[in-house]
Amino acid sequence: MTTTGISTPPVQRRRSALPGPFWALWSGTLVNRLGTMVLPFTGVYLTQARGFSVAVAGLAMTLFGVGSLLSQLIAGLLTDRIGRRATLCGSMLATAAVMLAVGYSTSLPAIIAAMFVLGLLIDAYRPASSALVADLVPPALRPRAFGLLFWAVNLGYAVAMVAGGWLAGLGFSWLFWADAVTCVVFAVLVWRAVPETRPAPGAPGAGPAGGFGAVLRDRTMVAFTCITLGQALVYLQTVTMLPVAMTDVAGLSPREFGLAMALNGLLIVAFQPFVAARLDRFDPPRVMALGLAVMALGFAATAYVTTMAGLALTVAVWTAGEIVTAGIGGAIVAALAPVRLRGRYNGIYGFAWALASAVAPLAGSRLLTAGVGTLWCTVGATGLLAAVGMLLLGPAVRRRTATTDRQ
Repeated sequence: MTTTGISTPPVQRRRSALPGPFWALWSGTLVNRLGTMVLPFTGVYLTQARGFSVAVAGLAMTLFGVGSLLSQLIAGLLTDRIGRRATLCGSMLATAAVMLAVGYSTSLPAIIAAMFVLGLLIDAYRPASSALVADLVPPALRPRAFGLLFWAVNLGYAVAMVAGGWLAGLGFSWLFWADAVTCVVFAVLVWRAVPETRPAPGAPGAGPAGGFGAVLRDRTMVAFTCITLGQALVYLQTVTMLPVAMTDVAGLSPREFGLAMALNGLLIVAFQPFVAARLDRFDPPRVMALGLAVMALGFAATAYVTTMAGLALTVAVWTAGEIVTAGIGGAIVAALAPVRLRGRYNGIYGFAWALASAVAPLAGSRLLTAGVGTLWCTVGATGLLAAVGMLLLGPAVRRRTATTDRQ
């Protein structure tokens, strides 16, 4: 006799569940992002609380950006050499200390030096975190796992922006202490609940330390890094040229712009976990290509925006693409990277985003000077080019996915 509505067998449920150490990593990430209050208010802190000029504040943030560029490469090496857990926890504890140093320094040289070191440290946890997910989570569940981390980051950041504004009114030192404490909590959670997953010397999957040569000789990874750079250049216009184009050119008020942009966070928090749970059954390269194409369409349509409603519509479109791509990039890197090189592969992946954060405002400002249509059509074309590149790279990614986890 056949029966409908049979429950999922226990073994199958266990295989579809994410492991406990992943949830400890997820919880630590959420706590850490809840405390991300200093960076959004750094310029205000340096000019108002410390009395520095806008030019000095810009110099401090530039040096922070230089540190961020180096951060991912250095952290990627450390992840493979000293271990995932040690790199993550060490960088978080060091970030807490430097965060307080920035908050309590009064001289310009001390603040400038501390901002550079903070750039080196604040996101150094990312290659280690991504390597831990790749080590702990089965390949079929990685898109979901990376998507959930993306969701935690966005949820935490949304809360931090509100709480940070309130705490800044009480005194900027509260921001630095909140950020430092959440970094320590992240480190303690991971140290106590997440095992070290780096292959021991002589164990299967272990290999010589080396540098980035093996990664750079991997043409598939290099191609994917270029696609990621294109994706990042598109997305980072949201925090560089989109505010300028919408307020200075399209004539929207800051309030109208803020309300429309709030839709991005609301949609991610409301829908991303559910979308991620349903997309992990599909081919990651095709899913990512689809998301990139939708993002490209949304940004290209921004060229025609003249009202808050129009902006909200385009925000909804490119946010849909952002939700689709969330977590896929990390899952593809995990599929491409041999176990012994996962830190370095994720370091190169993170470097593409850090490089884009430096290039996006420079390129975007030049394009906007040429015209709004020039900016958004170029941004849309870049996104479509990345989507096509992802489709062309798909067969190579699928071949590697079948073999990497046996190395």
